[in-house]
Amino acid sequence: MKKLLLLGGSRYLMPVIKAGHDLGCHVITCDYLPDNYAHQFSDEYHNVSIIDKDAVLKLAQELKIDGIMSFACDPGVVSAAYVAEKMGLPFQCSYESAVILQDKGLFRKFLADNNFNVPHAKRYENVSSIPAEDYDFFCWPVIVKPVDSAGSKGVTKVESPDKLDEAIRIALDSSLSDSFIIEDFLTFDGYHSSADPFTVDGKLQFVSYSDQLFDPTADNPYTPAMIIWQSTMKQCHQDYLTAETQRLMDLLGMKHGIYNIETCVSTDGKPYIMEVSPRGGGCKIAELQRMAYGVDLIENEVRKALGMPLTEIKQTQCDGHWCEMIVHANIEKEGLLEEIVIDPVIMEKHVKVVDFAVKKGDLVKPFTGANMSLGDIFLRFDSRAELDDVMKRSNDWLKVILQ
Repeated sequence: MKKLLLLGGSRYLMPVIKAGHDLGCHVITCDYLPDNYAHQFSDEYHNVSIIDKDAVLKLAQELKIDGIMSFACDPGVVSAAYVAEKMGLPFQCSYESAVILQDKGLFRKFLADNNFNVPHAKRYENVSSIPAEDYDFFCWPVIVKPVDSAGSKGVTKVESPDKLDEAIRIALDSSLSDSFIIEDFLTFDGYHSSADPFTVDGKLQFVSYSDQLFDPTADNPYTPAMIIWQSTMKQCHQDYLTAETQRLMDLLGMKHGIYNIETCVSTDGKPYIMEVSPRGGGCKIAELQRMAYGVDLIENEVRKALGMPLTEIKQTQCDGHWCEMIVHANIEKEGLLEEIVIDPVIMEKHVKVVDFAVKKGDLVKPFTGANMSLGDIFLRFDSRAELDDVMKRSNDWLKVILQ
């Protein structure tokens, strides 16, 4: 029986664990949080920090694993690439490429060095390391980010240099490596996109783009609140980004596998590749894409990790218009959940999946990042106009009630 090691233990691992079991393999999870949700569904759990790549390697060698993944788990990607390279296991890329992709500062430099569209950006380790002349390097306002966090944690928009210190503190609080980047704040022409494509032999076989919407009233207005397929991004921009993403894959020597890729088009008229991570995205993106496009990237990622033959992966068209709603509470202070109520008309007509991560009595906190999500709802519509009409009224038909 093949052994699959999964880094992390969030609920986003559930479809991966199911796919592994359906393929007849022994699924092992590990992290330093034994109470994480997914551990109760794996066949075996080990308390090992997923950011300690040598500790993960030691565990993997002792267990004699056949594959490793860090699906929807950004902190474990570098360790997974390291273990795969040391043990000769399948992975999307080399350890070196994973290090570049997982560090926002290194990635921005790689993009700039290879003539991709990229905002002005520099990597720093503390506020005192910013030379005075760098303040004129950026086109203000700027955005400050940890180099190594996902889910928009630690991200702040800054209007002027005198406001940097607090933003840097917030970024460093969310950084595992105590490093951050400052980059030009891009104003979107349309919407930001977050989606999961898949490569075979380094070539993109399935690509999608989304409209990622944010909640301006949330505690962190840069955390995604809705992700919509099909995208309204112009086809010419989609084609450009696909070609540039393929060029990036070629430069980094990518192989088989799933990726979470974020892109946008700025009001300067340029399309930008913002993030590329060799893992499935959080927010259940691949699960929704499976329903909307009929392509099972999750099963294929498990097959890839275990060295098993892939099923057919091809470009398909989106069946209708879909929205993944990241359920959250617009509150200033934390409270205890009483219930989450969905209008029965919306439930019957549009809702396809409800996956709440909380129950009555659980603590609900302000929406500061994706980790404060209360769950997800998948909805399907026949037209974008219908989707937009229903979703703009979401505060009327979805109620998060606190005690």
